Amino acid sequence: MRAINAATEDERWMRRALTLAARAAGETNPNPLVGCVIVRAGHVIGEGFHARAGLAHAEVVALERAGERSRGATLYVNLEPCAHQGRTPPCAPRLVAAGVRRVVVAQRDPNPLVNGRGLALLRRHGVAVTTDVLASEAAQLNERFLSPFRTGRPFVLLKAALTLDGKIATATGDSKWITRPAARAQARRLRRLHDAVLVGVGTVLADDPLLLPRPALRRPFHRVVLDSRFRIPLASRLVRSARQTPLVVVGLDVNPRKRRALAASGVHVWVDRGASRQVRLPWLMRALLRQGIRSLMVEGGSEVLGAFLAARFVDQVALFRAPLLLGGQDSLSAFGGKGPRRIGEALALSRLSPLASAPSRLRQSEEEQMELWYPRPAPRTPLQRRSRGTRSERLS
Repeated sequence: MRAINAATEDERWMRRALTLAARAAGETNPNPLVGCVIVRAGHVIGEGFHARAGLAHAEVVALERAGERSRGATLYVNLEPCAHQGRTPPCAPRLVAAGVRRVVVAQRDPNPLVNGRGLALLRRHGVAVTTDVLASEAAQLNERFLSPFRTGRPFVLLKAALTLDGKIATATGDSKWITRPAARAQARRLRRLHDAVLVGVGTVLADDPLLLPRPALRRPFHRVVLDSRFRIPLASRLVRSARQTPLVVVGLDVNPRKRRALAASGVHVWVDRGASRQVRLPWLMRALLRQGIRSLMVEGGSEVLGAFLAARFVDQVALFRAPLLLGGQDSLSAFGGKGPRRIGEALALSRLSPLASAPSRLRQSEEEQMELWYPRPAPRTPLQRRSRGTRSERLS
């Protein structure tokens, strides 16, 4: 009974840490969301969360609020404390110095600079460590931070506002407005969770968008435009705002005069010199990650969404459905490009994140305006099930 109660208490305080971490959603990029609670004799003596990259980590905020009372206390944090010097000093040595008796962690940090080093340091100095408490919930909270360590590319959300029959525009390209103001406001809030938003130049020519998150962020946020021939107008709102909010225009090795004019306007011009017809998405994914863009929201148009789908560069799908029917063979489908020849080649979706064991309560509450889906993992074949091998074989 005592062990059950201890587990229940650990989950109780870890949920509090996760709630605190979520308060900074969208502001900590490229850092993870982290919350921390320090408990002594069943009472909170200090708590905090990481508010923004470059500011104090959650553990430091909580320790400063607890003061000398931290000695002998239990500290709850949803991600492994760091043990390396970054923009701020490492946290694990601070916990040791503060005399914390026990540290409860939801999950290990997969960052190669951390990845078990923080936990090992704590144990070496006699701090009791408990891990994997609400690990699934913690992983889902930080899926945009965690995913690139697993995939080697940015986390990609494909977003589409569409009619009930899957259309995003009429044959003439008219798309204003398919969804209601509440859905559009929610889409702008969704941008806040990512490092960048991406569209094709067709969307720029049709809508002249600004592509800004709302409410505004206090951290860098990138707008990315796929524009093979550099057709984006210099008078567009994106270009005119490039010095205030970073704008990346990606194209081929063409139109040098326009490229120079864009650069003179403050635009970051990227050229895929190895491509002949259109920008190569694998090249772009690597370039974005090198730039520090770990999560990308792709908003269209149809050909761009279709290209990401065909390449299977998709980790999440957000659909904003409007109670409309457009019909017509010439109306634009949400996901264009060349489709598969067989139903079996379709991308199967699930409500469940691959990092989580249950849907997030937050997402369930938002489903009135938006549906969130995840690619469903492909089933393993009988050969794959028989060929797991030993642990050492799998790691070789």
